[in-house]
Amino acid sequence: MHRRPGPIVVLAVLLVFPTLALGASLPIPAPPRINASSYVVLDADSGRVVAAMAPDLQVEPASLTKLMTAYVVFQALAAEQIALSDMVPVSANAYRTGGSRMFIEQGSQVSVENLLQGMIVQSGNDASVALAEYVAGTEAVFADLMNTFAAELGMVSTNFQNATGLPGDQHYSTARDMTTLARAIINEFPQYYAWYRQKSFTWGDIKQDNRNRLLWQDSSVDGMKTGYTEAAGYCLVSSAVRKDMRLVAAVMGTPSAKARIDASQSLLNYGYRFYETMTLYTTGQSVDSVRVWKGKSDEASLGVAAPVVVTVPRGARDELVPVVSVKRALYAPLAASTEVGELRITLDGELLATAPLVVLNDIERGGLWKRMTDEVSLWFE
Repeated sequence: MHRRPGPIVVLAVLLVFPTLALGASLPIPAPPRINASSYVVLDADSGRVVAAMAPDLQVEPASLTKLMTAYVVFQALAAEQIALSDMVPVSANAYRTGGSRMFIEQGSQVSVENLLQGMIVQSGNDASVALAEYVAGTEAVFADLMNTFAAELGMVSTNFQNATGLPGDQHYSTARDMTTLARAIINEFPQYYAWYRQKSFTWGDIKQDNRNRLLWQDSSVDGMKTGYTEAAGYCLVSSAVRKDMRLVAAVMGTPSAKARIDASQSLLNYGYRFYETMTLYTTGQSVDSVRVWKGKSDEASLGVAAPVVVTVPRGARDELVPVVSVKRALYAPLAASTEVGELRITLDGELLATAPLVVLNDIERGGLWKRMTDEVSLWFE
C-alpha cells in the first residue's frame, strides 16, 4: 500500500554557527548584594533578564510613573493627535499640584516640547498634569490611558491612578514592569529618548539639574528616571550602552539617593562584566534550506524576517543550540516572505529566543514533467 505524506511534517535541523568563539563560558557569580526592596536588570534588545531580586514585588513607583506619562504622550505624538509645538494652557489644577515642580504659571501657555523636558529632566508634577489634561481632557481619563498602554506592554502587576506618581491606594508597579516600560520607550521612541540624558533644563529663569546623578558618574549612562516618596524610598530606572549592548536597570526602595546610584552602578557593571548580547541572524539572512516539491527549484532558502538577538553569559556562544522546525511539506508555488516554520535558540535547555522562518525567494511552479515526477516521488516518501 502506497503512503502519502501527512498534512503536517515536522522537520527539525540542528545548526552549527560558522563563527563560533572557542572556549567555554565561565561560571556566573551571584549578583551584588544591594540594599533595595527589589530590582531587575535586562538587555534592551533581547529582553533577557540578567539579574533580579523580588522582580514582581508591588511597590509605589513614585516619579517613575512619569515614564508612562511620557510614553502616552509619545504615543499621542506618533498618532499625530498632538504636536511638539502645540501650546498647552496651564490649568489651576496643574499649577497647584504639589511635589517637584517645573514652575509653570497658571493661565500661561507652554509648548508640549517644553512640558516634556520639564517633566523628564525636572520631574515636574505640574508639567505632568498639564500634559495629561491636554492629551486626555482630565488626569483621571489620562490614567485610564496609562493603564491601557500598560496592559498592552504586558505590565501585568501595575496600576496607575495619576500622571505624577504622587501616592495613591491603587497606584503601584514592579521593578520588572518598569524595565518593560523603559525598554519600550527606548526601542519605540528613540527620537525622544535623548531628553533622558539631558543634565539640566531651565524654565522661568530657574535651572534645575537632572536628579539622575549617574549621568555625571558614568559616561555610558544616558537615562532614565528617578523617583522618591517616603513609602517608595529612593528609586531609579537607568540605562547605559557599552560596546553596542544596552542594559536597563530598575532599582526600587533604596534608603537614600546615594544608595540608589551605587546600587544601579553595581548592577549595570555586573551585567556588562558577565553577559554579552549578540545578533545571531540578520533580516533576510539565510538560516537553512528545505526541500520544495513541484517547483522549478528543489529547495527554498529560509531566513528570519527580523534580527535574532540573544543575551548569554560571556563565552557561551559556542554552547547555543539553534533548531529549525518546518511544520509542513512545501509545495510550489511559494511566495517570498511566506512563513513556513520556526527557529528556536536554546542554551543548556533554556529557550532564549524564537523567530518565524520565512521563504526568502519566490519559488515558481515547475513544468508538467517536474510536477509528475515529484508526485511519483511523494508516494515513496
